[in-house]
Amino acid sequence: MPPTEVLILAMTKMLSGICTAGFVNEPDPVTGLRWVRPVRDFGTLVPGDMIDTTGNLVQCGDVVELNLLSPCPDPPHTEDWLTDFVHYRPKPVRHLQGSKREHLFAEYLDDCPEDILVHHTRSLCLVQPDRIWAHFSLDAYSSKYEARMGFTLSKCPNSTLAQSKRGIPVTDLKWRALGRTWLDPQGGHLALDHRMLCERLQTAKICLALGLSRNWQGRYWLLVVGVHTTPDYEASIDLDCL
Repeated sequence: MPPTEVLILAMTKMLSGICTAGFVNEPDPVTGLRWVRPVRDFGTLVPGDMIDTTGNLVQCGDVVELNLLSPCPDPPHTEDWLTDFVHYRPKPVRHLQGSKREHLFAEYLDDCPEDILVHHTRSLCLVQPDRIWAHFSLDAYSSKYEARMGFTLSKCPNSTLAQSKRGIPVTDLKWRALGRTWLDPQGGHLALDHRMLCERLQTAKICLALGLSRNWQGRYWLLVVGVHTTPDYEASIDLDCL
Protein backbone atom coordinates (compact mmCIF):
# COMPACT_ATOMS: atom_id res chain seq x y z
CA MET A 1 0.00 0.00 0.00
CA PRO A 2 1.18 3.62 -0.47
CA PRO A 3 2.66 5.54 2.48
CA THR A 4 -0.03 6.36 5.03
CA GLU A 5 -0.48 9.48 7.13
CA VAL A 6 -0.44 8.67 10.87
CA LEU A 7 -1.25 11.13 13.64
CA ILE A 8 1.20 10.16 16.38
CA LEU A 9 -0.45 9.92 19.80
CA ALA A 10 2.17 7.81 21.59
CA MET A 11 5.97 7.95 21.67
CA THR A 12 7.01 5.81 24.58
CA LYS A 13 9.89 4.25 26.46
CA MET A 14 10.23 0.46 26.53
CA LEU A 15 12.80 -1.69 28.30
CA SER A 16 14.65 -2.40 25.06
CA GLY A 17 13.69 0.55 22.86
CA ILE A 18 10.62 2.63 22.11
CA CYS A 19 7.05 2.18 20.91
CA THR A 20 4.79 4.45 18.87
CA ALA A 21 1.12 4.47 17.91
CA GLY A 22 -1.52 6.77 16.48
CA PHE A 23 -4.59 7.33 14.36
CA VAL A 24 -4.93 6.83 10.62
CA ASN A 25 -7.66 8.66 8.72
CA GLU A 26 -10.04 5.71 8.57
CA PRO A 27 -13.30 5.49 10.53
CA ASP A 28 -13.72 3.07 13.40
CA PRO A 29 -17.09 2.41 15.09
CA VAL A 30 -15.65 2.48 18.62
CA THR A 31 -12.60 4.75 18.53
CA GLY A 32 -13.76 7.14 15.81
CA LEU A 33 -10.50 6.79 13.93
CA ARG A 34 -8.51 3.57 13.57
CA TRP A 35 -5.46 3.02 15.77
CA VAL A 36 -2.23 1.58 14.38
CA ARG A 37 0.94 0.57 16.18
CA PRO A 38 3.89 0.44 13.74
CA VAL A 39 6.22 -2.48 14.48
CA ARG A 40 9.30 -4.04 12.93
CA ASP A 41 9.44 -7.59 11.63
CA PHE A 42 12.08 -8.37 14.25
CA GLY A 43 12.82 -6.74 17.59
CA THR A 44 11.48 -3.51 19.03
CA LEU A 45 11.69 -0.03 17.56
CA VAL A 46 14.66 2.12 18.51
CA PRO A 47 14.70 5.93 18.55
CA GLY A 48 16.48 6.01 15.20
CA ASP A 49 13.47 4.38 13.54
CA MET A 50 11.41 7.46 14.35
CA ILE A 51 13.90 10.07 13.20
CA ASP A 52 12.13 11.77 10.30
CA THR A 53 13.51 12.87 6.94
CA THR A 54 14.50 16.25 8.41
CA GLY A 55 16.61 14.59 11.12
CA ASN A 56 14.19 15.26 13.99
CA LEU A 57 12.62 12.79 16.40
CA VAL A 58 8.91 12.41 15.66
CA GLN A 59 6.77 13.92 18.43
CA CYS A 60 3.24 13.33 19.65
CA GLY A 61 0.92 15.54 17.63
CA ASP A 62 2.98 15.13 14.47
CA VAL A 63 1.30 13.78 11.36
CA VAL A 64 3.88 11.70 9.48
CA GLU A 65 3.87 9.44 6.47
CA LEU A 66 4.84 5.87 7.34
CA ASN A 67 5.19 2.88 5.05
CA LEU A 68 2.66 0.54 6.67
CA LEU A 69 3.01 -2.85 4.98
CA SER A 70 0.46 -5.21 6.48
CA PRO A 71 -1.54 -5.80 9.68
CA CYS A 72 0.05 -8.27 12.09
CA PRO A 73 -2.30 -8.43 15.10
CA ASP A 74 -0.96 -10.11 18.21
CA PRO A 75 -3.94 -10.07 20.62
CA PRO A 76 -4.55 -8.04 22.62
CA HIS A 77 -2.27 -5.90 20.44
CA THR A 78 -4.73 -5.98 17.57
CA GLU A 79 -3.48 -2.63 16.26
CA ASP A 80 0.03 -3.83 15.24
CA TRP A 81 1.12 -3.06 11.67
CA LEU A 82 4.36 -4.24 10.11
CA THR A 83 6.15 -1.11 8.93
CA ASP A 84 9.19 -0.52 6.70
CA PHE A 85 11.56 1.81 8.54
CA VAL A 86 14.59 0.91 6.41
CA HIS A 87 13.56 2.01 2.91
CA TYR A 88 11.10 4.74 3.92
CA ARG A 89 11.90 7.17 6.69
CA PRO A 90 9.02 8.88 8.54
CA LYS A 91 8.11 11.93 6.48
CA PRO A 92 6.69 14.96 8.34
CA VAL A 93 3.43 16.32 6.95
CA ARG A 94 2.12 18.75 9.62
CA HIS A 95 1.67 19.19 13.35
CA LEU A 96 -1.72 19.08 15.07
CA GLN A 97 -2.45 22.42 16.71
CA GLY A 98 -5.04 25.10 17.32
CA SER A 99 -8.69 24.35 16.63
CA LYS A 100 -7.86 21.05 14.91
CA ARG A 101 -6.16 19.85 18.08
CA GLU A 102 -9.13 20.91 20.20
CA HIS A 103 -11.53 19.15 17.81
CA LEU A 104 -9.61 15.87 17.80
CA PHE A 105 -9.41 15.58 21.58
CA ALA A 106 -13.12 16.34 21.86
CA GLU A 107 -14.35 14.17 19.00
CA TYR A 108 -12.30 10.96 19.17
CA LEU A 109 -12.49 9.78 22.75
CA ASP A 110 -12.97 6.04 23.13
CA ASP A 111 -16.52 4.77 23.66
CA CYS A 112 -15.44 1.50 25.30
CA PRO A 113 -12.22 1.99 27.31
CA GLU A 114 -13.12 -1.11 29.35
CA ASP A 115 -11.95 -3.13 26.31
CA ILE A 116 -8.42 -2.11 27.30
CA LEU A 117 -8.65 -1.47 31.03
CA VAL A 118 -10.69 -4.53 31.95
CA HIS A 119 -11.25 -7.04 29.13
CA HIS A 120 -7.91 -6.74 27.23
CA THR A 121 -9.56 -7.36 23.85
CA ARG A 122 -7.50 -4.56 22.27
CA SER A 123 -4.67 -2.42 23.53
CA LEU A 124 -5.02 1.31 22.76
CA CYS A 125 -7.54 4.00 23.63
CA LEU A 126 -7.86 7.76 24.07
CA VAL A 127 -9.72 9.01 27.16
CA GLN A 128 -10.37 12.18 29.13
CA PRO A 129 -10.34 11.25 32.83
CA ASP A 130 -12.54 13.05 35.31
CA ARG A 131 -9.59 13.49 37.66
CA ILE A 132 -5.85 12.87 37.34
CA TRP A 133 -2.96 12.83 39.80
CA ALA A 134 0.73 12.48 38.98
CA HIS A 135 3.87 11.35 40.78
CA PHE A 136 7.54 11.73 39.82
CA SER A 137 10.55 10.39 41.67
CA LEU A 138 14.31 10.37 41.12
CA ASP A 139 16.69 8.40 43.32
CA ALA A 140 19.98 10.26 43.50
CA TYR A 141 22.00 7.15 44.37
CA SER A 142 20.76 4.77 41.67
CA SER A 143 19.56 7.44 39.18
CA LYS A 144 16.30 5.49 38.94
CA TYR A 145 13.59 7.77 37.60
CA GLU A 146 9.87 7.02 37.65
CA ALA A 147 6.78 8.82 36.37
CA ARG A 148 3.32 7.53 37.32
CA MET A 149 -0.29 8.66 37.03
CA GLY A 150 -3.57 7.76 38.63
CA PHE A 151 -6.99 8.75 37.35
CA THR A 152 -10.72 8.21 37.61
CA LEU A 153 -12.77 7.55 34.50
CA SER A 154 -16.57 7.54 34.70
CA LYS A 155 -16.83 5.34 31.59
CA CYS A 156 -14.76 2.65 33.29
CA PRO A 157 -15.11 2.76 37.09
CA ASN A 158 -13.64 -0.73 37.65
CA SER A 159 -9.97 -0.07 36.87
CA THR A 160 -8.55 -0.44 40.37
CA LEU A 161 -4.91 0.01 39.34
CA ALA A 162 -5.58 3.30 37.60
CA GLN A 163 -7.53 4.58 40.60
CA SER A 164 -4.92 3.55 43.15
CA LYS A 165 -2.87 6.16 44.98
CA ARG A 166 0.29 4.94 43.26
CA GLY A 167 -1.32 4.87 39.81
CA ILE A 168 0.28 3.28 36.75
CA PRO A 169 3.56 3.90 34.88
CA VAL A 170 3.80 6.71 32.35
CA THR A 171 6.03 5.77 29.42
CA ASP A 172 5.40 8.90 27.30
CA LEU A 173 8.86 10.26 26.40
CA LYS A 174 7.80 13.91 26.48
CA TRP A 175 5.94 13.64 29.81
CA ARG A 176 8.90 11.89 31.38
CA ALA A 177 11.17 14.67 30.08
CA LEU A 178 8.85 17.30 31.55
CA GLY A 179 8.85 15.56 34.94
CA ARG A 180 12.63 15.67 35.07
CA THR A 181 12.51 19.47 34.75
CA TRP A 182 10.10 19.63 37.69
CA LEU A 183 12.33 17.54 39.97
CA ASP A 184 15.52 18.58 41.71
CA PRO A 185 18.46 17.12 39.70
CA GLN A 186 19.78 15.78 43.00
CA GLY A 187 16.71 13.59 43.40
CA GLY A 188 13.43 13.67 45.26
CA HIS A 189 9.68 13.19 44.89
CA LEU A 190 6.87 15.31 43.50
CA ALA A 191 3.13 14.61 43.86
CA LEU A 192 0.54 16.72 42.02
CA ASP A 193 -3.24 16.56 42.26
CA HIS A 194 -5.58 17.47 39.41
CA ARG A 195 -5.72 21.17 40.26
CA MET A 196 -1.94 21.43 40.58
CA LEU A 197 -1.44 19.65 37.27
CA CYS A 198 -3.83 21.93 35.41
CA GLU A 199 -2.16 24.99 36.92
CA ARG A 200 1.34 23.84 35.97
CA LEU A 201 0.25 22.85 32.47
CA GLN A 202 -1.96 25.94 32.05
CA THR A 203 -4.84 23.85 30.76
CA ALA A 204 -8.29 22.72 31.82
CA LYS A 205 -8.23 19.60 29.66
CA ILE A 206 -5.92 16.60 29.89
CA CYS A 207 -6.45 13.55 27.69
CA LEU A 208 -4.54 10.30 28.02
CA ALA A 209 -3.61 7.66 25.48
CA LEU A 210 -3.66 4.35 27.35
CA GLY A 211 -2.03 1.14 26.20
CA LEU A 212 -1.28 -2.39 27.27
CA SER A 213 2.29 -3.62 27.59
CA ARG A 214 3.56 -6.79 25.97
CA ASN A 215 3.16 -9.87 28.13
CA TRP A 216 5.43 -9.58 31.15
CA GLN A 217 5.28 -11.85 34.18
CA GLY A 218 2.15 -13.40 32.70
CA ARG A 219 0.23 -10.12 32.50
CA TYR A 220 -0.52 -7.24 30.17
CA TRP A 221 0.17 -4.09 32.20
CA LEU A 222 -1.78 -0.87 31.77
CA LEU A 223 0.38 2.13 30.82
CA VAL A 224 -0.11 5.81 30.08
CA VAL A 225 1.50 6.02 26.64
CA GLY A 226 0.53 9.60 25.79
CA VAL A 227 -0.31 12.73 27.79
CA HIS A 228 -2.14 15.35 25.72
CA THR A 229 -3.19 18.84 26.75
CA THR A 230 -4.94 21.69 24.96
CA PRO A 231 -2.92 23.73 24.28
CA ASP A 232 0.09 21.43 24.13
CA TYR A 233 2.85 21.63 26.73
CA GLU A 234 6.55 22.05 25.94
CA ALA A 235 9.40 19.71 26.87
CA SER A 236 12.67 18.66 25.23
CA ILE A 237 13.43 14.95 24.97
CA ASP A 238 16.98 13.82 25.68
CA LEU A 239 17.48 10.44 24.00
CA ASP A 240 20.36 9.69 26.36
CA CYS A 241 18.13 10.16 29.39
CA LEU A 242 14.69 8.66 28.80
